[in-house]
Amino acid sequence: MTIHRTTTTLLMAAMLLTSAEAAAAKTTAIQRKQLLNTEWQFVENDSDFTRAQAVTLPHDWSIRHQFDKTAPAGGAGGYLPTGKGWYRRTLTLGKAYADKKVRLYFEGVYMNSHVYVNGHLAGGWPYGYSSFWVDATPYINIGRNEVVVSVDNAQQPNCRWYSGSGIYRNVWLVTTPQTYIDDWSVAYTLTGAAAAGTCRVDFTATVVLPDGSTRPLQRTIKVENARLWSPSDPYLYHTELTIPEGDCIPVTYGLRTIEYSAERGLLLNGQPLLLNGACVHHDNGILGAAAYDDAEYRKARLMKQAGFNAVRTSHNPPSEAFLSACDELGLLVIDEAFDGWREKKNDNNFDYSTLFDQWWQRDVDAMVLRDRLHPSIFCWSTGNEVIERKKIEIVKTAHHLRARVRADDPQHRPVTSALAAWDRDWDIYDPLAAEHDIVGYNYMIFKAESDHERVPSRVMMQTESYPRDAWRNYQTVLNHDYILGDFVWTGHDYIGESGIGRTYYEGDVPGESWERPLYPWHAAYCGDVDLTGMRKPISYYRSMLWNGGPTAIAVREPDGYIGKVKTSMWSTWPTQQSWTWPGWEGKPIQVEVYSRQPKVSLYLNDQLIGEQETKEMKTVFTLNYQPGTLRTVAGTERAQLQTAGAPVAIRLTPEPKPTPNYQLTPLTFVAVEIVDAQGRVVPTADTELTFSVTGAATLLAAGNADIKDNDPYFDARHHVWHGRALAVVRQAGKKGKAVLTVAAKGFPTARLTINN
Repeated sequence: MTIHRTTTTLLMAAMLLTSAEAAAAKTTAIQRKQLLNTEWQFVENDSDFTRAQAVTLPHDWSIRHQFDKTAPAGGAGGYLPTGKGWYRRTLTLGKAYADKKVRLYFEGVYMNSHVYVNGHLAGGWPYGYSSFWVDATPYINIGRNEVVVSVDNAQQPNCRWYSGSGIYRNVWLVTTPQTYIDDWSVAYTLTGAAAAGTCRVDFTATVVLPDGSTRPLQRTIKVENARLWSPSDPYLYHTELTIPEGDCIPVTYGLRTIEYSAERGLLLNGQPLLLNGACVHHDNGILGAAAYDDAEYRKARLMKQAGFNAVRTSHNPPSEAFLSACDELGLLVIDEAFDGWREKKNDNNFDYSTLFDQWWQRDVDAMVLRDRLHPSIFCWSTGNEVIERKKIEIVKTAHHLRARVRADDPQHRPVTSALAAWDRDWDIYDPLAAEHDIVGYNYMIFKAESDHERVPSRVMMQTESYPRDAWRNYQTVLNHDYILGDFVWTGHDYIGESGIGRTYYEGDVPGESWERPLYPWHAAYCGDVDLTGMRKPISYYRSMLWNGGPTAIAVREPDGYIGKVKTSMWSTWPTQQSWTWPGWEGKPIQVEVYSRQPKVSLYLNDQLIGEQETKEMKTVFTLNYQPGTLRTVAGTERAQLQTAGAPVAIRLTPEPKPTPNYQLTPLTFVAVEIVDAQGRVVPTADTELTFSVTGAATLLAAGNADIKDNDPYFDARHHVWHGRALAVVRQAGKKGKAVLTVAAKGFPTARLTINN
């Protein structure tokens, strides 16, 4: 990732600043954008601030509770409570603010928020995934001010997955001259960048005057030797837009072109690209919905490391930090507005159908105007599996949605929505499909060939697919130019939709999540990456299909090892990268080898088990389990697994820190592992750990990847699962050293020093 500051000249399109005016425009006594994440007070289900607790944003109050089978949000909401909350913050403004425009910018509040400034209702927003602005200028005082935010997430269920509750994204104080550049008005178009060379970037924006009227702002930048943005080279440029009145906005952008057709597929910068995509929800695993910038960057990094080159933000606009991370790391994005439209997804709930008619235009604007500068976004999505899809009036709705998106986006990115037909009467959706530039197929890509014969010009992509269909989906995309890619459900495990993707055992609560409550399962297990950030074997297999990569080994849990295995629709067979199966000696066990080599050989303790030709880039060997070393040879590639010994130590390994751009709320993610004397993870360990942090940090969360383990993530005690857990440490507002201590009965205490 490289961010490059342009040194080219700003060419006049409306007016050109002199050097003196440009210097004056940058000189201000007040920072334009100031983070307001600290010094908040919070009270839950009460407006009595005498009982408030001090909190730092982002803040999700639901994740700070115990899992509860009776929670109104049910399994969809991860069996966590919701309710109402109140936030309060004092804001002291000096005399320099007297003649300024003062606004508050909320990146996300879930949900039904109302913002009061000195007792006056100044704004708010019902849809919890939209960012919004509040003009505080009419209500502020020079001196002490009070900002109060009410949040109402009590009407349940209102979401089909875990939403979290509260001010779960950043809040900013934005101060400008009375004449200022409207932040969401900034847009750009590109001319001449189909290949590297000279290109022109035309910026447009709106200047707001003190009386509320506006004037246009235009700037043109000429970029020589242009370096084009792509997943393999996510090169970013940086410039500034200024006006003589003193306002200045930094702009980060990328240069790239997007083309698509049924004949040539997707062309990025004139080159064909297949989309190996993942659907992602907005939560951050054991952190809940709180959108810490570091965590959002980490989520994008985990998707990139898992081999994906694209993500779909199902089913709502994501945080700004996540999109910026996708820009920097090189992930293409489908930016999605809603889960549904006018008809609710389930009976007796309070989902977006209650808001659609009154709010859809404002929420589409909030998504597109906020996000259109991001080069990572290649497509907009207006919905997902809308219930009214069989009604003819839905065609008009889709038309209006697409028209609104197009009006907001000068780059004219394609518009899609994810269509599904569980009753398989797919052909009747042709009029609805025709309202989209690219048609999203949820689990329906097997209809692609017959659809292509009927509508040869249709461009398609599978917007959701089952993890177990990895090979079929890869081949389908590879062999059909009119199918741009596949987006698996999902890239990472997530809280809510409890039990989707689970495997379970005979005697457990049977069935799928929509059939009955599946408590104590509180999350979905269909991700390539688990709740702690560990890749599952399916992730290595999928990445090998799309990207190549070294040969890998995984072992299928023997049916009956713990119990008789039951799978569900989004699950794969429980498989681990482990050769530690005590008690199964002498019994048959299956080993999967993922490889692009034509043949692979398998050895156990240096004895040849057999040689097989790969089929679908995979082989499966059956042998009797014995401890030792399992080794595969595939051409020049080698991979092995070793049986772990007795657990003797706790190992703490911090993850790499993100870039300096992601330090608003510095976090350290620490892998916690139970290991043997040779440092091998002991996958059978379920040790209970005790966590503590001293110094300039606090323990933010701890947990494991077991979606059936209902120990709360805020607790200082947690078990490992398959020998692993995760701890998240948060800087406590000051720089300095902190020490994470992890203890367990029978183990030496482990300590990790963290430098903030």
